[in-house]
Amino acid sequence: MLEKNDVVTVACESIGTNGEGIARLDGVTFFIPYLLTGERARVKVLKVKGNLAYAKVEELLTPAEDRVRPACPVFARCGGCQLQHMAYRLQLKYKAALVRDTLKKIGGITADVAACERSEAEYGYRNKLQLPIGTVNGKNVVGFYAERSHRIVDTDVCPIHPDWAAPLIAALKKFMEKCGLDGYDEVTKEGQLRHIVVRQLGKKFLITLVTSVREIKGIDYFLFLLDEIFPAYSFFLNFNEKDTNVVFGEEFKLLKGSGTYERTEGGITYEAGANTFLQVNEGVRGKLYSRAVSFAGPNETVVDCYAGGGLMTAMFAKKAKKVYGIEVVPEAHEMAERLKERNSLPNMVNVLGKVEDVLPDLLEREKDATVVLDPPRAGVERSVLKAIVKSDVKKLVMISCNPATLARDLGLLTGTLVESENGELLRAKEPSGAYEIVSVQPFDMFPQTKWTETLVFLSRRAAREA
Repeated sequence: MLEKNDVVTVACESIGTNGEGIARLDGVTFFIPYLLTGERARVKVLKVKGNLAYAKVEELLTPAEDRVRPACPVFARCGGCQLQHMAYRLQLKYKAALVRDTLKKIGGITADVAACERSEAEYGYRNKLQLPIGTVNGKNVVGFYAERSHRIVDTDVCPIHPDWAAPLIAALKKFMEKCGLDGYDEVTKEGQLRHIVVRQLGKKFLITLVTSVREIKGIDYFLFLLDEIFPAYSFFLNFNEKDTNVVFGEEFKLLKGSGTYERTEGGITYEAGANTFLQVNEGVRGKLYSRAVSFAGPNETVVDCYAGGGLMTAMFAKKAKKVYGIEVVPEAHEMAERLKERNSLPNMVNVLGKVEDVLPDLLEREKDATVVLDPPRAGVERSVLKAIVKSDVKKLVMISCNPATLARDLGLLTGTLVESENGELLRAKEPSGAYEIVSVQPFDMFPQTKWTETLVFLSRRAAREA
């Protein structure tokens, strides 16, 4: 009988959804982080639950050819990256297979999945840095959360961020030490500093220090340190006293700079502020948006749901007859309005509101619209999917950063999943959904991590038969 702390030798057979190695021995399935397919290792059992076991590598006996040395000194302790031990070519294969297998396992969907579109930058690609600030054993720490926890792993550098990240972290730690400031303790609710968030737009930066109090002593000294690192930046204090996982509070106080900056991409000049959503990998974002826009025709009306600051909406507007962008965040909506005027796009209509509230009535007016869905990680609201199925929408473009919720939503659209009377999702005996999948294309928006972005194009079955 396998027990906790046992040490056994296993051979890895495959890679799981979190990038962990999967092995089987004597009827027990093992989940072992940082183990690659084909590798043999001595592993120590951490937990046993029925015929499942969770273990860690004690000794790697047979390394795989695709194993590489991680670039980060805290890899395997920090929860940000899961794949730095895996050669990049294998990461791309893994992500394409992950999308394909997840669609099948969760959505009951069998689909051809294209090879994952690579990122030109394997490291240093993120244009946004978000760091929690806290305390561990009475000591201030700045870093990233460990996997599945709010325990901060202290760090001085993060290789998936650009070169400015290390001096920023050093400046923040120096500021805290010199001015007697403490990181926030989620248990005691003490400490003044909670997060620092940096967004890069070309050669300009938006920096926000999230605090639990409205006034921070010595803030001019921090700005002095930042002046040595960033050529042009805006600086905000954000007050957040709520006990939630949401990083920003509602109060932003601009202490330096204009508060927003412009950037031109794909022929569109747009503006972004501290709380504007943008994809973190600019190079891959350009490929993704261009491919999405290619599915719309010049005489079509497009409805871009979860439109953010309007960048992709504007790209559609340059090609299509008319485009609606639906966004619930007021700041992002205002950015989209300014983007529309700046780029002279009279055919772009920005709508402030929730997609589930706005879309049904909009589809009554624009019956032949092409709908674009780019939701948060939690996926599309079920009421939105129902409204689309009931509509006359013939073309549907979906973008998702979460293969699991994508598989669920696609299952409802294609009919491989059906909803029971109590809201439970069940496998359909004979799938007969309104839509069928035309193409599935993963994009590696997040190298070195388990996450991937996926673009799916669907068409209404009746439209294709016609």
